Amino acid sequence: MSKQSKHETGVRAGHPPAAKKSHKSHSPAAAPMSRLRKILTLLGLLGFCAALAGVTYALWPTPKTGRAQLSLKPLPLNPDTPPGPAPEGMVWVRGGEFWMGGEVMQHNGIVAPDSLPAHKVYVDGFFMDKYEVTNEQWAVFAKETGYLTVAELKPDPKDFTKEQLDRMTPEHKKELFDHPVSLVFTPPREMIFHLELAHREHMWWSVVKQASWKQPEGPTSSIEGKGKHPVTHIAWVDAVEYCEWLSKKTGRTYRLPTEAEWEFAARGGLHQKDFPWGDDLTPDDKWMTNIWQGRFPNENSEADGFARAAPVGSFPPNDYGLYDMAGNVWEWCSDYYRKDYYKESPEKNPKGPTSSFDIHEPDVKEKRVQRGGSFLCSELYCIRFQVAARGKGEAKSGQNHIGFRTVCEAK
Repeated sequence: MSKQSKHETGVRAGHPPAAKKSHKSHSPAAAPMSRLRKILTLLGLLGFCAALAGVTYALWPTPKTGRAQLSLKPLPLNPDTPPGPAPEGMVWVRGGEFWMGGEVMQHNGIVAPDSLPAHKVYVDGFFMDKYEVTNEQWAVFAKETGYLTVAELKPDPKDFTKEQLDRMTPEHKKELFDHPVSLVFTPPREMIFHLELAHREHMWWSVVKQASWKQPEGPTSSIEGKGKHPVTHIAWVDAVEYCEWLSKKTGRTYRLPTEAEWEFAARGGLHQKDFPWGDDLTPDDKWMTNIWQGRFPNENSEADGFARAAPVGSFPPNDYGLYDMAGNVWEWCSDYYRKDYYKESPEKNPKGPTSSFDIHEPDVKEKRVQRGGSFLCSELYCIRFQVAARGKGEAKSGQNHIGFRTVCEAK
C-alpha cells in the first residue's frame, strides 16, 4: 500500500524574521484611520471567504445515496396477466418497457460510470423466485446430486493466469491449493480510515479453509437453524448447475435472470426510483433492507436487526411481491460484465455482451454481473444496493455475501 504523502503546514521551525522598522512618521489622526481601513479590509476579506466557502460547499461532491433527477417519461408495461399458475415459490413479473440504468451516486460523490447511460429496454414476462435461494433448497440439490461447490473443492491452478501465479510465493501457493478455501468477511482489528486503499488491499477479506455454504464463516460455523437464510459461497458456475438440475427435475426452463430482467423485477413497476420501494432509504424511519449501519468495516450498529445475512423475507416485498431485491446477499445474473455495455445494449431482451472485461482486474478470465448489493453495503461505502447499481464477480469465486435467485421462462 502506498504511503500517503505529508504536506507541511504552518511556520517553519526557527526564529521568525525580525519586524522591519518603519521610517514613516504617523500623525495621531492617521492612526485611527489606518485601523479603520484595516478593519474594513478584514471584514471584506471575511465576507469574500464566507462567499467562497458557500460556493465550495454547494459544488463540492458529498457522500450520498441516490441519483440526479432524470427527465425520463414512464414507459408502457405489459398487461399483468400470467400465462398460467406460477411455479411453487415464484411470482409473475409482467415485463414491458422501462428505463434501465441511471445516475448512481457513489460514496465519493462520483457517478458510477457503468450504470450509464440510462436506456430504454423491453423484456418479456417471466416467473421469478420470491426469495433468494435458501440453505434448505440448496441442501436438497446437494443431497440429490452429490454436487460440490467451487468452495468445497481445492482451487485449480488452471483457473489462474500465469501473471497471477507468478505473483504468488511458494508458501502462498501451498496455502491456497492444498485445501478448499473461500473468502469470508472479517472486520479488521485496526480502524480503517482510507476505504479506497483498504478495498484495494482486500483488508476485510480472509481466505478461510473449509468455508462453504455449509460453514459460511469457516469450520467453527454451521447453518444449523438457518435453513431459511440465503445460501452463500455460491459461485456463478454453481448457480448455473442448480438451474440445470431444477430444469431437469421439473421439465421447465429455469435459469439465472438476465441483468435487464433483474432490474425490471427489482423496480416493481416503479419509475426511476432509487430503491425497490421508492426514494427514501428508511421511510417512516423503518429499515426496508439488510445493509450495514455504522462505520464500515469496523462498526455495525445492526439497526436493521442483522449483523450478517438475514432470513429471506425479513423485510417487506416490492410491488411485484419480490423480497430482498436490495441488500442481504448479492445475486448472480447470467450476463458477462463490461463497464461500457449500456452504450451498445440492444433494446429488446438484452442478454449482455459476448465476453467480459474489467479494467480494474484485466487478468481475470471471466466476470459475471451481480445485482442488489449485500449486508456489507452501506450509505458510506459500496452503496450498490440501489436498483440501477451494478456489481460484478469472478465466475468461479464465491464469498459469504453472494447468493442468487432463479427465473422460469413462461413457456
